Amino acid sequence: MTKGILGRKIGMTQLFSEEGELTPVTVIQAEPNVVLQKRTMQNDGYEAVQLGFADKKESRSNKAEKGHAEKAKTTPKRCVREIRDASPDNYDVGQELAVDIFETGEKIDVTGTTKGKGFQGAIKRHGFQRGPETHGSHFHRSPGSMGDMNAQRVFKGRKLPGQMGNRQVTIQNLEIVKVDTERNLLLIKGNIPGPKKSNVKITSAIKAN
Repeated sequence: MTKGILGRKIGMTQLFSEEGELTPVTVIQAEPNVVLQKRTMQNDGYEAVQLGFADKKESRSNKAEKGHAEKAKTTPKRCVREIRDASPDNYDVGQELAVDIFETGEKIDVTGTTKGKGFQGAIKRHGFQRGPETHGSHFHRSPGSMGDMNAQRVFKGRKLPGQMGNRQVTIQNLEIVKVDTERNLLLIKGNIPGPKKSNVKITSAIKAN
């Protein structure tokens, strides 16, 4: 069954192995997660566990959030996510989860929200080639042809300028290099989506070999 935890991206650093090999790692701070709710096949049609991460100010919480948190005997949380396919029988409402649910060398999937780049052109957004700058050319950074003129419309999915970034991305089969139970830190090999201080969801890899 799937297991997971919510955390906050702190940044990147480097670790050296005993053989002197350098490994870039991303540091994830995972404060104790609280089980807020359990989803069962009988009541909801699927199995999942709802986790809460990072306390939220009472003044910023509405009545529904406070009541939902009181059932788990905790305070309202800023980040609430579900871990799908997690067996509800293995959890209790109000239970706290820490990084010790994972082990060094384990394969995981990390889901986060990428950095928002705003409205960008086709060259930066899709990697198009630019046109010549001289010899009378009027084609510099424009996307070029949009397709057959007989359609008389732009087909959906055409690569054009538009909003770039700020979307949910999952990177699969990342490796946990170190588990720091004292400071509730996970050190993950490579990079993960999102800026510093952004929230991420870490689950066991669904395609692990």
